[in-house]
Amino acid sequence: MHLAYPAVLAVLLFCTGLYGVLARRNAILVLMSVELMLNAVNLNLVAFDVWLRDTLHAGQALTLFTIAIAAAEIGIGLAIVLMVYRNRGTADIDRLRDNAETPGGDEADHEQTGKKAEATA
Repeated sequence: MHLAYPAVLAVLLFCTGLYGVLARRNAILVLMSVELMLNAVNLNLVAFDVWLRDTLHAGQALTLFTIAIAAAEIGIGLAIVLMVYRNRGTADIDRLRDNAETPGGDEADHEQTGKKAEATA
């Protein structure tokens, strides 16, 4: 088996996943794109393991570890996306920027609360 065939396929998968991460707005599609990128890495690990004829099969063992990490990542990621969807009504990544903290942190919140209290008094 030539090493070029799985390597080219892995590059195509990784580039497709990278495009999905950078261009998509839906959080579930971003998670699917991350999975494509991880599968490209797994394909490279197995291809190089077969090509090098490793007796310990370290590439395949690392692939199993990567699959386990990917399964945990997708489980936690989907749980977070579902929680955000229930609270906000959308899974759009651009609209999640409302959750970001202000640069001043808690001090800015206390100052704004104090100004509101002074204005009402």
